[in-house]
Amino acid sequence: MATSILRQSSCLSINRATTFSPILRNGSIRWSTTAAVVLSAETTQTRFPGAVGSPITTTMNFTQPSNLSQIPTYRVMGSDGIILDKDREVPDVTNEQAVTWYKNMLTVNILDSIMYEAQRQGRLSFYMVSAGEEGVTVGSAAALEPRDVICCQYRETGVFQQRGFTLKDFMSQLVSNRNDPGKGRNMPVHYSGKNKVGAHAIASTLGTQLPHATGVALAMKIQALENPTDAPRVVACYFGEGAASEGDFHAALNIAAVKGCPVIFICRNNGFAISTPTSDQYKGDGIASRGVGYGIATLRVDGTDIFAVYEATKQARQMAVSDGGRPILLELMSYRVSHHSTSDDSFAYRTRSEVESWKSHDNPLTRLRKWLENHDLWDDILEKENRTQIRRAILKEFAAAEREKKPALSAIFDDVYEVLSEEQEAQKKELRRILQKYPAEYDVSQYEGGIEGL
Repeated sequence: MATSILRQSSCLSINRATTFSPILRNGSIRWSTTAAVVLSAETTQTRFPGAVGSPITTTMNFTQPSNLSQIPTYRVMGSDGIILDKDREVPDVTNEQAVTWYKNMLTVNILDSIMYEAQRQGRLSFYMVSAGEEGVTVGSAAALEPRDVICCQYRETGVFQQRGFTLKDFMSQLVSNRNDPGKGRNMPVHYSGKNKVGAHAIASTLGTQLPHATGVALAMKIQALENPTDAPRVVACYFGEGAASEGDFHAALNIAAVKGCPVIFICRNNGFAISTPTSDQYKGDGIASRGVGYGIATLRVDGTDIFAVYEATKQARQMAVSDGGRPILLELMSYRVSHHSTSDDSFAYRTRSEVESWKSHDNPLTRLRKWLENHDLWDDILEKENRTQIRRAILKEFAAAEREKKPALSAIFDDVYEVLSEEQEAQKKELRRILQKYPAEYDVSQYEGGIEGL
């Protein structure tokens, strides 16, 4: 039977039995349930389900990465604060916006410096600084809408600052007092801001926010279909280039691309995964090339240029909500000036001169400040005044947060099950017994409600 079909179809382009052929957006047919398919000699493209439209060639030619052009980096403003392209329109940013962004970046920078020293004094157990990446976080957050959802890693203090977190909010989480939405159950800098700024609680487990973001975006896509008159929303998912080595990264991008999820994957490529430099992390063209491999529109951006970051994120958001939704990957390039955390000494694997060079040359604060000064919006007097005011406000809120009570002891058992199980009730009872038996060992007065708070 097969032989007769082949003979009968020798002069035909295709001979088929029953066929069901979904049409893709570009008009091509993705797959076909065909009993017998014979391609003619004139066929120039394949119809394999895994590579629809791939050109046929008789030349064996391996695709060599070295023969491909390196992905360029989008930049708007030079290190001197001057717009590079004289023929382009001026950035669509008001003077008030630019000044606010600079103040937010300055606040994050000073906050980091004070909290780093506080950890060294024993007043905090842990801290992570984001020096060198202030433009990445503040600039991208400025381009998002209030109803958008944020999934962070752990170096996005600027995102929280730009979206409305107050110094009291930061301090409450850092010292784990009763005003912390996370009820003191997470490490410092693992902020919880879902209700206030639309940012889900940060987790230390590397990369887990990536598939979460894809899932949230898919839910948004379904909601948009059910409520077409509602304003479209996106998910912004932040992660470092080190997290892109996790399996969660690949699963998240692939599913988001296949399902057309409205999510912006924002990679902070700061050059290091703790002590591992990018030269030891990957051989390919950064993280951006991986987005292309998954069929995702991708852009590499100078993360020290806040105008470039803002424009890229704003355009990415528009693209993400168009045509029913799709993912976008932004690789925001920067340099991690700070140590990875207070548990790290980065001078064990890089030189001080290298760090100082980045501080002076591609500093996101300096770049924006020069632009402000070029437009008579900032000067040394304003710099000094604002630094003094910000520092004073941070120290005041820090001291106030330390005086607050810790969350009630019952928070240990909250938010896991709606109703405590018999085992949990027994554990709670046993905890109370131990605390009452050894009051000198366990000072519960610092917790809201004391022993009665249990």
